[in-house]
Amino acid sequence: MADDKKTDDYDPRGTGGAGKGYEPPMNTPRSGGSAPIIAATNNPVFPILSYCASSILMTVTNKYVLSGFGFNLNFFLLAVQSIVCVVAIQMCKSSGIITYRDFNSDEARKWFPVSLLLIGTIYTSTKALQFLSIPVYTIFKNLTIILIAYGEVLWFGGSVTGMALFSFGLMVLSSVIAAWADIQHALQNYGHSETEASAKVSTLNAGYMWMMFNCICSAAYVLGMRKRIKLTNFKDFDTMFYNNVLSIPILLVSSLLLENWSSANIEINFPPVQRNRIILAMIFSGLSSVFISYTSAWCVRVTSSTTYSMVGALNKLPIALSGLIFFDAPITLPSVSAIGVGFVSGIVYALAKVKQSSGPKAGILPTTSQPMSASSQSARDSFKS
Repeated sequence: MADDKKTDDYDPRGTGGAGKGYEPPMNTPRSGGSAPIIAATNNPVFPILSYCASSILMTVTNKYVLSGFGFNLNFFLLAVQSIVCVVAIQMCKSSGIITYRDFNSDEARKWFPVSLLLIGTIYTSTKALQFLSIPVYTIFKNLTIILIAYGEVLWFGGSVTGMALFSFGLMVLSSVIAAWADIQHALQNYGHSETEASAKVSTLNAGYMWMMFNCICSAAYVLGMRKRIKLTNFKDFDTMFYNNVLSIPILLVSSLLLENWSSANIEINFPPVQRNRIILAMIFSGLSSVFISYTSAWCVRVTSSTTYSMVGALNKLPIALSGLIFFDAPITLPSVSAIGVGFVSGIVYALAKVKQSSGPKAGILPTTSQPMSASSQSARDSFKS
């Protein structure tokens, strides 16, 4: 199930699990006095909390930067995050904490199409998060799981169980409720002005459009990565390194050519009062992608695969709640209901994967001779060490 989780709730900057290039934190005692520290790092509470905190940190910091008045340097934001990520993992490699391959032009050429899909994924993600609240973004992100699952059914001979199909229905239902709640809230709060109400609904519609593109790009990225990873035999931090290194020049060129770098626009994106906080948030969001990979690998080592899978499902709730706490996401009965249904759908899907990986493979829809679930096969092809 740890393998399932790596495909179903991946970190697009890299990977969500441990591989050959990873050394668990503080795995070997250096002195007798380090025993309490080792015992603490082997306590499952710490890696679970660290994983949840890093996920929330990345989402909240991205939303903080993107929610600034008139922020429109999305390519630049992504370039900074990629640069920070590369510098961070290079420092970890130099310190002996992790290992990954040195840059190779032939491997880079093979991996380049995947990096292009990654750029589409992270760019559409920032645009969707810019227009939508964190709870709605988190709920709609679940729809990517459906596209990945059925993409693997079509192209890799995978399968979907009845229980997983039920969870997909809940995911769609939660998305419909979330969209309806958003539109109703806009009409109720801006209904006195037809112009404002229309502008607000148009903003939401733009967010839904970008979210649709993001789900498609995310699914294409995962499915494309499964194909390409067989050519390179990349491990976890190899993937993260090449993803970010190959993305940096494209993101910088796109920013220079497509974004407005006039002094007036820079003043809008980085107002003097908030400039330092915005820059720090951009750096933190880049570091948090490394934290997610590191802490998820820690979870895999310390907890059971079932526990790790459930943590991934339950983690959706605090991420959604962070939008209610730190930002002005509407708190209404429909919006809370959407979060609840989305939360339940994640639990049902995690349980479906546990049942499918451990039980007999009867009752699978559509009928297939594949003995392994699509997500399990994809993840194991991509990330097993």
